[in-house]
Amino acid sequence: MSDINEIERKFIAGAEKMANVRQEIKKFIVGQEEVIDQVLWSIFSGGHALLEGLPGLGKTMLIKTISESLSLAFSRIQFTPDLMPADITGTMILQPDEQGRQRFKFHEGPLFSNIVLADEINRATPKTQSALLEAMGERTVTVMGKTKKMLTPFFVLATQNPIDLEGTYPLPEAQLDRFMSKIHVEYPTAEQLKEIALRTTGTEQIKLTEVIDGKEVVAIQQLCKEVLISSEILTLAVAIICATQPRSDDAPQSVKQFVQYGSGPRGLQSLIHMAKTRALFSGRYHVSIGDIKHVARPVLRHRLILNFEGEASGISPDTIIEEAIASVRKQGAAI
Repeated sequence: MSDINEIERKFIAGAEKMANVRQEIKKFIVGQEEVIDQVLWSIFSGGHALLEGLPGLGKTMLIKTISESLSLAFSRIQFTPDLMPADITGTMILQPDEQGRQRFKFHEGPLFSNIVLADEINRATPKTQSALLEAMGERTVTVMGKTKKMLTPFFVLATQNPIDLEGTYPLPEAQLDRFMSKIHVEYPTAEQLKEIALRTTGTEQIKLTEVIDGKEVVAIQQLCKEVLISSEILTLAVAIICATQPRSDDAPQSVKQFVQYGSGPRGLQSLIHMAKTRALFSGRYHVSIGDIKHVARPVLRHRLILNFEGEASGISPDTIIEEAIASVRKQGAAI
């Protein structure tokens, strides 16, 4: 019984720390509760997040605020067309040793940090974008045959503008799949705009407190993995992933008509990881159907590749995901 009580206390403490981080962020960020939650779910699931929204909606500020709430090393990379891979990862430079001989020494780039803000990531060339693939997927960087490990924990929180396409390079599917979630930042309401103006145009300065450190972040990540998921809920998650595949017999008509490629194993892993984190965030120790449904859109929207008809029709991946979930529920999977 004492072991059970100890486990319960551990879960309660983890949920409280996550709630404290969220509350600290809300001291500065007005509204955007869903965006804040989804970014935190991604972080505590050990994944990367891509924030997409119109200019001036506070994407960069949100990430900087999160970094101030966590006692983690933070670096910002402003992506531009002339940015080179070595500007991100670092490079080997010649330096004299104690005997005066020239030797190569690795000079770390801004990627060697706990939280990396990749601002306007789609403005960099594909060559530079690809420099992030190994770091995001394997948590390592290879330079001149030497492999360097990233710091722990390590997150890439990226932003991109969906409307200004001049001088941009769309992220390839391989890199999009490295992001655990793609989060849409919505336009604030009139009341939220008023509150933003009051907070940012006056003399008062809001100071944020570091709530947790790197070790606690890693501990919470491990705690999230311990959240239980039943066989029925796991079957439901698998059925949703399969329903996004146009070649699947169980896929809805919209998927067969508009989708060229659906989600795969990494999408399933991300779906389960984030559902577990949301469950703990909500004070529960098991994954519910609601958790799976709630995280499906940010986890899967960037993993659906539409065909020409889907692109031309303007159908939203979110709509397709909702129909895939509805078709699975209608078939009675895991219920």
